[in-house]
Amino acid sequence: MRIAAIVLLGFAAHAFAQAPNASPAGLWQTFDDDTRAPKALVEIVERAGTLSGRIVKLFPAPDDDADPRCTQCAGARHNQRVVGMTILWNFHRDGDAWGGGEVLDPESGDIYRATLHLRDDATLVVHGYIGIPLLGRSQTWERQSH
Repeated sequence: MRIAAIVLLGFAAHAFAQAPNASPAGLWQTFDDDTRAPKALVEIVERAGTLSGRIVKLFPAPDDDADPRCTQCAGARHNQRVVGMTILWNFHRDGDAWGGGEVLDPESGDIYRATLHLRDDATLVVHGYIGIPLLGRSQTWERQSH
């Protein structure tokens, strides 16, 4: 009986672990840094080994604009609707993470270099930085679907 329980625990642990070549492609829930309230849904897609992601839904606070535009963005993104906007682009696999890409903060219009790292608990760590990764900050997103 003990052996059966150990075998079952082993299978359960394997089922919840991320495969070594797992992709962050799918739908992800983001959260407000201060309140942890749901902020947006971001759809990440993989095409030819490159990841990009766009906002597909916002969860505005009661006092927020329900259909905001990126007024702080520069260039072609200036004044674009935030829903539908690509906020992650050019990520390539780098070992067990994804790097070389950039992430846009649509509230500030700032663009940061970034890395993505899948964790075993079905979360994605998005780490944005300027210069070197040590000087950045991370957000943890929760997978909604593959």
